[in-house]
Amino acid sequence: MAKQTENKVGIYLRLSQEDLREGDSVSIDNQRMILTKYVKEKGWTLVDTYADDGWTGTDFNRPEVQRLLDDAKSGRINIIVVKDLSRFGRNYIQVGQYIDYIFPLNNIRFIALNDGVDTADRNSTALEMMPIINLFNEWHASSTSKKIKAVVEANAKAGKYGCKQAAYGYIKGDDEKHTPIINPETAPVVLSIFKMRAQGISPRHIADKLNEDGILNPTDYHYSRIGKEPTIAMRHLWSGATVKNILQNRIYLGQLAQLRRTTVSHKNHKVVYKDESDWVIVENNHEPIITQELWDRVREVENSVSNGKPMKTGYVNPLCGLMFCADCGFKMQVATTWRGIKKTPDAVPYRSYNCTSYRLFGKNACDSHYITERCIEKLIVDNTRLMARLVIDDEEAARKRFLAIKNQGDAEKTANSRKNLAANQKLISELQGLIQSVYEDKYLGKITETSCGVLLGKYETELKALQEEQAKLTARLDTEKQNAEDVDKFIERVKKYADVQKLTREMCLELIEYITIDKHPSDRKAERDIHIYYKFLDKPVEHSLHNLYE
Repeated sequence: MAKQTENKVGIYLRLSQEDLREGDSVSIDNQRMILTKYVKEKGWTLVDTYADDGWTGTDFNRPEVQRLLDDAKSGRINIIVVKDLSRFGRNYIQVGQYIDYIFPLNNIRFIALNDGVDTADRNSTALEMMPIINLFNEWHASSTSKKIKAVVEANAKAGKYGCKQAAYGYIKGDDEKHTPIINPETAPVVLSIFKMRAQGISPRHIADKLNEDGILNPTDYHYSRIGKEPTIAMRHLWSGATVKNILQNRIYLGQLAQLRRTTVSHKNHKVVYKDESDWVIVENNHEPIITQELWDRVREVENSVSNGKPMKTGYVNPLCGLMFCADCGFKMQVATTWRGIKKTPDAVPYRSYNCTSYRLFGKNACDSHYITERCIEKLIVDNTRLMARLVIDDEEAARKRFLAIKNQGDAEKTANSRKNLAANQKLISELQGLIQSVYEDKYLGKITETSCGVLLGKYETELKALQEEQAKLTARLDTEKQNAEDVDKFIERVKKYADVQKLTREMCLELIEYITIDKHPSDRKAERDIHIYYKFLDKPVEHSLHNLYE
């Protein structure tokens, strides 16, 4: 007599966020009640209950469904009961693989109660209909996903703040849109982070400063505010990555930038980040913590050729990373020595710069391009003070002088462009009038069709040439307009340093794009070339950054 197999049952329950809209009929408790009653009526042994609450059916990496499958394969259970096929999953391919291949291979019986599916009866109509049911379930998941995305996008465009937790520096408002409200406790910290970065301090050292000052990091602050202990393992410290995330968040400008990431599809939930042009950004959505000017300054520092690498003592040279060898294009490397200097609390070491190629490979690679820190810093300070005094003494004259540098001395060409633009526009209007007259004369029979074609060909050729020239002139004037705006920005910055005595890192990052150092001439007493390229002002011709790295 064959030994009877014990019916060891595992019931599986699932509820997604979307299912909540359908009411109590699909609730976890309702599913449990129905399935437990069914198992009891059958006289089977209920071994365990597996419930994934808040999980989508398209994702088979659900923790409880994985535990269910592991128990089934190990033999702990041999019957799986679900309320319907959609509770087990809404992925057409994976549901079919489990029911048609994996479960039979492991002698596992699968029952979907409401759909009438029972793999013990392979000839049932329900099993024949199962592929269609699974396909419909997946379609439902796809359709629901599209509807939810449409609602989320509409809410984002309407300025509704969709984050579960407000960004550090803000709290969520109680209004319908949950508008971010400045948090007086943390907003000053955010402002100080941006100011420190604008001064050239690295995110890592900003984090160190916040830790030294005993300021709670965003996660610790959140839990302290709600009166709970952190539920995740953490070091309770600020990190450079945390600071970077704050520095890149547009919310501090008063902008609500949402939908910055998405998933591959409703079945593949891998997160992918969108291009910034595809974000939904609502301008002037709430009160900003920082100004646009401070945001732009931080972006300049982020995009600078200099990373501001500190020395072992933590000191960052003002010109660190901004100086390049004019010949090989590599950065100038600073060297420090205490030779002949007594080490006291106020003592400063002797520093100089040399070409990195020379320091690494010797004179066969490049010349030393040696220059002392004192010499280059004095040159920059003196030059900056001179330009600042020019601005203060006669700002309009200084503006013209700087514009001549920016436009490469083409002031006369600028005046001619404006004059030619007006003359061209007049000629274009006249030609358009002549073309119209030709059409009218042909319609009235004053000229033949052949004459009409000749005249139109002539006028349209002239018109096309004028329009092309007009486009070039307009582009040139647009460039000159931008140059004028750049000069105004430079003037606004440089005039603050009329009385500067010492070069600072912040000053360098605010004014200097980069510097190239020529080698010493054979006659050491002769002058050498040092090119200081100022932000918004210079158009580097001798050495562009691209060429520096070739």
